[in-house]
Amino acid sequence: MNCFINDNLLCTLFLFAGLTICFKLYAPKKQKTMHNFFAKTIWLVMGISLMMLNCQKERCRIDIAEEKKLVEKTIHNSIGWAKNKDLDLLYSIIANDTNYIEVQPDGRIVKGFREFKKAEAFWMHPDFKAIRYEIRELKVMFSKSCEVAWFSCVLDDINEWKGQPANWENTRWTGVLEKRDGQWKMVQMHFSFATD
Repeated sequence: MNCFINDNLLCTLFLFAGLTICFKLYAPKKQKTMHNFFAKTIWLVMGISLMMLNCQKERCRIDIAEEKKLVEKTIHNSIGWAKNKDLDLLYSIIANDTNYIEVQPDGRIVKGFREFKKAEAFWMHPDFKAIRYEIRELKVMFSKSCEVAWFSCVLDDINEWKGQPANWENTRWTGVLEKRDGQWKMVQMHFSFATD
């Protein structure tokens, strides 16, 4: 956690300093002891409250535009790896743990990296050929800490299986990425087809 002073904190501190001075100057002599106690109590309570309000989790202190480019590259690579059947690239993107989850258009749910790898036999089969892909309407958002990003887009994934089309066209694609050890990892994906 980082503590920082912002304009609201400074204004509040000046306000309470002014109130304390007023209590000291204008309180009757008999009541000064009570007012000193009251002023000190206010300072203590407000000081602790303000510190708690202004001690927040570290906010994003990175170049968002540059980070967005990295996230977009990761998103593209999570589909584009298939053109050259580059499993090393794919496996460097997908979260290598049991928390990974992917929902397919047919409703099948892939849970964990180990289950994800089972599709390798299909992708690497000589009858599977990635032709091209296109990502449209890509929108990327970041959490306040900039350690999590989520996206939505429309995907055309054009492939062949045994010389016949095996495409996902106009596919709604959403996902969540997490920054781990300085690298963006895909932790969740959901694909669906529109039903008009």
